[in-house]
Amino acid sequence: MKQLRTFVCVILSCCLSTAYPSQKSGSAHHRHVKTKTTHESGIDRSGKPRKGEASYYGRKFYKKKMADGTHMNPQSNAAASKTLPLGTKARVTNLDNGHSEVVEIRDRGPYVKDRIVDVSPKTADKLGIRKDGTAPVEVKPIGVPPPDSAMKSDTAAR
Repeated sequence: MKQLRTFVCVILSCCLSTAYPSQKSGSAHHRHVKTKTTHESGIDRSGKPRKGEASYYGRKFYKKKMADGTHMNPQSNAAASKTLPLGTKARVTNLDNGHSEVVEIRDRGPYVKDRIVDVSPKTADKLGIRKDGTAPVEVKPIGVPPPDSAMKSDTAAR
């Protein structure tokens, strides 16, 4: 009887010692991943204007799917930003000539260093950046969607 009690205690102690630390480290890992994901996403909901270079979508991107799940239409007011939430309306102003247009952030990018926004060809024409391909701009958010609606649109795109 004493041996059986000792055996049960050893088994229980082994089970508890392996289950408790793995549960604890699993939840710590989950917290770390969640924090890292939030930090890495880099989404800016502050509404602050930013200055940088703008470029426009080249012909190879026409009709391709954007991050919001719609197809790129060169005649639209679609734009891409690495930091603004999808669905954001923003005023893009060409700092060389003062022309400005309102765009809707529907895609991620541009993926070229120092560029902060890609605009559709139609918008590029209105801003006067088609000839040179890029221009210094200010991007000023004028309507940033609430966090939960952005999550729904990001989820819907997948």
